[in-house]
Amino acid sequence: MSHSVWFEIPALDLEQAKAFYEFILQEKLTVQEMGPLRMAWFPMHEGRMGSTGTLVQAQSYEPSHKGTLIYLGVEDLDAVLSRVEEKGGKVLNPKMSIGEHGFVGHFEDCEGNRVGLHSVK
Repeated sequence: MSHSVWFEIPALDLEQAKAFYEFILQEKLTVQEMGPLRMAWFPMHEGRMGSTGTLVQAQSYEPSHKGTLIYLGVEDLDAVLSRVEEKGGKVLNPKMSIGEHGFVGHFEDCEGNRVGLHSVK
C-alpha cells in the first residue's frame, strides 16, 4: 500500500497560519495541543477521497519552500488562489491544466511553505 494517509505543514506562527488557511480554503481548523505539539487540524470529510492533516508548531518543525510538496483538493481552484495574496501568501503557479486529471496550482503560504492545489474542474 502506498497512498497518503496524513500530512503535516510546519508553522512558526500557528495562529497566523491557521488564519491564512481558514481564509483561503473557507473552512474552520481546530487547534489542539498534543504534548509539545500545537496543531491546527484540517476538517475530515467522511466519504471524500484523500487524506487530512494539520498545521504543526513544534521545535523540530520548520517551514520550507523545498522538499515534499503536498496538494490540497479544492472545489474552485481559481477562488482559492485569488485569496492567497490577500492573507500574506504568494501565488507561485496559477491554475494549469493537467489534462484529463483536472487542474493544479501552487502557492507559498504565509509561513514560507510551498503547497499545491488540485481541482477536477
